[in-house]
Amino acid sequence: MSASRLIVAGIDHRTAPADLRDRLQIEDAAVPAALAGLRSAGFGEALILSTCDRVIAVGLVDGVEAAAMPLLAAAAGIPAADLPPGLKLAGETAEDYLFAVGASLDSQTIGEAQVLGQLKAAHRLAQDLGHSGPGLGVILDAVYGAAKRVRAETRIAEGPVSMAAACAQLCHDLHGDLSRATVLAIGPGDMAAFLVEQLRAAGLSEVVCIARLRRRAEAMAHRLSAHVGDLADLPRLLASADIVVAGQGDGRYVVTREEAERALKARRRKPIFFADAAIPRDVEPQVQALDGAFVYDLDDLERVAAEGRAGRKAEVERARAILAEEIGRFRSGRAERRGISAVVGLRRRFEAARQAALAETGDAARATELVVNRLLHAPSERLRRIAAEEGEGGAQAALRRLFGEDEEDG
Repeated sequence: MSASRLIVAGIDHRTAPADLRDRLQIEDAAVPAALAGLRSAGFGEALILSTCDRVIAVGLVDGVEAAAMPLLAAAAGIPAADLPPGLKLAGETAEDYLFAVGASLDSQTIGEAQVLGQLKAAHRLAQDLGHSGPGLGVILDAVYGAAKRVRAETRIAEGPVSMAAACAQLCHDLHGDLSRATVLAIGPGDMAAFLVEQLRAAGLSEVVCIARLRRRAEAMAHRLSAHVGDLADLPRLLASADIVVAGQGDGRYVVTREEAERALKARRRKPIFFADAAIPRDVEPQVQALDGAFVYDLDDLERVAAEGRAGRKAEVERARAILAEEIGRFRSGRAERRGISAVVGLRRRFEAARQAALAETGDAARATELVVNRLLHAPSERLRRIAAEEGEGGAQAALRRLFGEDEEDG
């Protein structure tokens, strides 16, 4: 690994628009051939990370530049000419980038939880295919450790950053495990459907769809893999709903104060979360005053999301400080490992000189004298040059740095 340097090449959210990143996404089935191509192009070890934010090749290169971009384009089935210059990072710059990616400090959504898992999965796949070994392993183990510290010691992953995430978080805070909650989805609105899809991703299983026009409810239910209800059955459906997501938006309140109050009474005041995603609103404003009713419109959800984004930004500097510590520790450890290799080489050189002197003389005392003279010849010449260029102090400083000796001992 000592002769290898880390390379990162590809595109990310800073160097290419979303539609181009989507086009460059590499399916799992195409990864083996792409990795083999990278190895043929000069990568000693390699992996491919393909996510919403980036499609990059990561690997170790021994003294040659590897043309990764055309290979990524070929794996995705798009012309290489369609790609921008993209990322071409090497050495410590590439390391800094990889550490930031692992800690989710280089994502469009700072603190997102998925990217570390995606990096680990890409690493495992490359290992299974025989394209990643100890060289990348040492770097990535350090990346994983740094990311773990950032998660443990900061709140960078806390707080929702989108309206949909805010809705899911608020519902979880109110009801706990969403797999046991029931959602009543009202109307055909795209935002309402999107909020329900986010709740599904958070673990929700039971959804009933209603609308003023039954065919609209059926279409929404098909999109959400949900049940279809009847608007005329609203009182019973409200009473059984833990969460109501409304998106009818036809200018008439679907849920009035009186209807909500009856539903809460039937539920013995077990709370209902109302996400009113309709414009104009579907839930009468007076519902908010009811004990057990928690009403959030789109402005409310955006405010919660903005607070989450602000909270994450406040943690970024702490996270970057942790990352700097971990990068410094990694590089210091690497330098020490390389130093050990140098010491081993020095010992071998001294032993070879000793054996040669013994073979020449057959006398231990004479052999010792020869070894000392031979081993000190080159360093003595260099010390004389240092003294000539920097004065005696420079030569003494060099001795102290190498042997830890004071001038008097020299």
